[in-house]
Amino acid sequence: MDPITEVHVSKPALVVVDVAAADDDTALAFQQLLAQRWATATAGRTMRDVGQPGVRLRCYLDLEQPVGPATVPNTVLPETGAAGAP
Repeated sequence: MDPITEVHVSKPALVVVDVAAADDDTALAFQQLLAQRWATATAGRTMRDVGQPGVRLRCYLDLEQPVGPATVPNTVLPETGAAGAP
């Protein structure tokens, strides 16, 4: 993944989230959960690193810009299809 730059964390409430998961569906579902709560710059697809297990993605959150209610524990995530699977 590309390095995190100063602009990504230039003020409080900006967050960079690197996700490692077993498969595309899991990584994208987690990203979707974040995007339902906060303003999120989402990844369109996951990446695979040669010699590393699973998939990875990076998304960017602004915690000062909520877009929806806090998630309720034990709720079921909507199904997310794999986008751009390698």
